[in-house]
Amino acid sequence: MLYSIAVMNTNTPLERLERKITAIKQKLLALEPMHPGSVSRQYQVCGNPACKCMHPKKPRKHGPYRKLSYVYRGKPVCRFVRAACVDAMNERLAAYKKFRSLMDQWIELSIQRGMIEFFAPNTKGTDRKPRQSK
Repeated sequence: MLYSIAVMNTNTPLERLERKITAIKQKLLALEPMHPGSVSRQYQVCGNPACKCMHPKKPRKHGPYRKLSYVYRGKPVCRFVRAACVDAMNERLAAYKKFRSLMDQWIELSIQRGMIEFFAPNTKGTDRKPRQSK
């Protein structure tokens, strides 16, 4: 029985990392449309002196309106989202968060792989790939 357990555990750490990376790639391919950012509730003041939002003692602002905020290429972007589209936008935001989480996992596994390939002691010299010259 001990022999069969030892035989089953012949996978190298590199092979385990590769299997995990492949699984992450498959999950990335299955993602639906995505969008970065977050949706918040906004209340507005119209500025009309006769409006309820300008009442001197008990102002009641207009809203709530849904506002999407995100940063794209270093620039902040804000857009109002129609009430009918809020649920669909939230699904896209959730897909983007899942995308970021999967990418972070992939990067972590790639760093671990690099540590094994480039910085681990060379036991037999068979696991390392030859370095390519330019």
